[in-house]
Amino acid sequence: MGVSQRVKNRFRRFLQRPGTTVDLAPLRKLLPQIEDRGSDLADLTDEELVEVAGGAKDFVEICAVGREAASRALGERPFDVQLLGAMSLLAGKVAEMATGEGKTLTAAVAAYGHVQQGNGPVHVLTINDYLARRDAQWMEPLYTRLGLTVGWVNESSTPEERRAAYACDVTYASVSEAGFDYLRDQLVTDIEDRVQPALSTAIVDEADSILIDEARVPMVLAGAVPGDQDPVHAAATLVKGLRPKRDYQVAEDGRSVQLTARGLATVEHRLGGVNLYADENTEQLSAVNVALHAHALLHRDVDYIVRNGAVELVDEMRGRVAQRRRWPDGLQAAVEAKEGLDATAEGEVLNTITVQAFIGRYRTVCGMTATAVHVGDQLREFFKLEVAVIPPNTPNVRADEPDRIYVSRAEKEEAMIAEIAKHHAAGRPVLIGTLDVKESESLALGLEAAGVPCVVLNAKNDEEEAAIIAEAGNHGAVTVSTQMAGRGVDIRLGGSDQADRERVAELGGLLVVGAGRHDSRRVDDQLRGRAGRQGDPGGSVFFVALEDNLVARHAADAVPASPKMRLEDGLVEDEQVDWAVEHAQRVAEGVNHEIHRNTWRYSVVIEQQRVALAERRERLLTTDVAGDLLRATYPDEMNEIDEETVNQAGRSIALYHLDRLWAEHLAEMSEVREGVHLRALGRLDPLDEFHRAAVPAFRKLVPEIEARTLATVEEIEELEDWTPEEAKLIRPSATWTYLVHDNPFGSELDRLIAAVGKRLTTEGR
Repeated sequence: MGVSQRVKNRFRRFLQRPGTTVDLAPLRKLLPQIEDRGSDLADLTDEELVEVAGGAKDFVEICAVGREAASRALGERPFDVQLLGAMSLLAGKVAEMATGEGKTLTAAVAAYGHVQQGNGPVHVLTINDYLARRDAQWMEPLYTRLGLTVGWVNESSTPEERRAAYACDVTYASVSEAGFDYLRDQLVTDIEDRVQPALSTAIVDEADSILIDEARVPMVLAGAVPGDQDPVHAAATLVKGLRPKRDYQVAEDGRSVQLTARGLATVEHRLGGVNLYADENTEQLSAVNVALHAHALLHRDVDYIVRNGAVELVDEMRGRVAQRRRWPDGLQAAVEAKEGLDATAEGEVLNTITVQAFIGRYRTVCGMTATAVHVGDQLREFFKLEVAVIPPNTPNVRADEPDRIYVSRAEKEEAMIAEIAKHHAAGRPVLIGTLDVKESESLALGLEAAGVPCVVLNAKNDEEEAAIIAEAGNHGAVTVSTQMAGRGVDIRLGGSDQADRERVAELGGLLVVGAGRHDSRRVDDQLRGRAGRQGDPGGSVFFVALEDNLVARHAADAVPASPKMRLEDGLVEDEQVDWAVEHAQRVAEGVNHEIHRNTWRYSVVIEQQRVALAERRERLLTTDVAGDLLRATYPDEMNEIDEETVNQAGRSIALYHLDRLWAEHLAEMSEVREGVHLRALGRLDPLDEFHRAAVPAFRKLVPEIEARTLATVEEIEELEDWTPEEAKLIRPSATWTYLVHDNPFGSELDRLIAAVGKRLTTEGR
């Protein structure tokens, strides 16, 4: 089967209906038993309940004890549907539970159950530090009542605090902090310096976001490299002032840009008349291209914000600032140069692991989210996880209106402001979800001009956001935010104290207004789900313009030249246009899925190599194999030296060279990955070519570790008194962590896949 046919088949499978979900009937049968057991537990003292909790093993006992403990500790008695969710997590599934259905308490009962079943310690992985701390502190009385300990980790936690938190039965942490701790532990030279125990069970909150949207994000541990040069800053000056169309052309999809002949001549002249395409100027050409991408394609307050003298990236899936993120391949430095900022250190990559690979290190993985069914096939493909759809405790009565589609963005915004103003005048609370920071600020200005006061959330502070979003259900409140702002926080009618609940309910509850369709239906569904929690009244409506990026990029050819519309307000009423918008979203999802699959295929071999080398490193760290190597190679010399001295010296030297060679290997593989797409021009499979480079390179590592270790020993005059510094085995004086943000334009291969995928999906409609 050819490559194009395989791609086509994958897209067809992806565009089919989501896969089947887990049958809940066996779990429902346990609910009466849980209820009966709960009656017995109600008569126990707190001390007796703790004792019983320590012996619970099966689902019935775990859920009955968990329910009773929650009632006493939190004043909240889990509903049957929450227990169904907890049992699904105990069974290793992803539980789909609607917004406001109590996932935090559900996860706590499941965490207790996993500990009791011998699957501890349990890590509850969240999307940010704020939720990790909030949920751990919120659920602590419950864990205490169950006889368990709980801790939490955030970015500011010290090594001692991290070690103490991970020593608890249950630990809450953002997925990035847990991943960074894992990477740091992989480079310790003394086993006592580790902070994490062996990874056992992960309960993943917002599972679709972490397991799918964040899956291919590399977490990086970097070290200082002396004399780092930044050619991109110089290139940024060269492209400054270049004009679109005259000096460069931007592709229709907005993901690539190319110098025109005139633009190339201008840049070469500024460089002193060089030929940029000469072999000796390859690095300079690369820097110019990166700087041009930053100059022409990345936009402030859309793709990034500038705050406190630094460039902070905006996550396109969440529309919010992504903490500690960097674009790869010099793009970060190019944007910093564009904004006139000093380059921040990128450093040498000492170790790295993708979110997907890190989650895969846990023996048991389960999760929960409000939107899992749409990605059921991907969860099955990448994590072997099935989805259990948990029904709401109270039927959803939210009124979801059809999309309102307009030709231009101006018409869309005008209609949206009029709709918001109408409901605000009546006192109905409105939450508006925008696609980016810039749009939220523009819409806020339009609302202010129309006499509608509003609060704007620009996804810049999790804790402040949570407090503001919690009041979005107040009478007359108008809240403008990026689509994912405040995720994980309930919006209660009448505000957090529900003082005006009845008045707001009579007005129809919270109205959610979407300022455009997102590339993912899941994100739209998450936004809708902010209204109508736990049977509350509510409504939602999305406003779409045919000029929106989603439609323009993925369905421009599907929109009729003269769509049917109402003359009085420009509202499009054309079934073909309705279909085109849905089609654009399906294509975007298909393209993203294919890029995810492609990225993972390249990551698999590196992950296998990382695991193999980590096992070897563990032996070096915890045994005397390095000392044995020295004694076997130099029996006469080593017999005269204390055995423990030989072991320590051998261990220190071998670990240094292993870590050094792994960093070099990662750098080499990064270069291979960036350039391998060129092999496709010669009709070679890029993945096969990548493997042809990666496998032999890795095979050389182990013998090279031994060779460098012995070479270092031979250079040491007195092994008994030696220090790593004397042997020039100097580790980085400083290390730091960051996440590699997706290159917004993708690699050359990603762009090829996106183009092919779009064409094949369009052909198959």
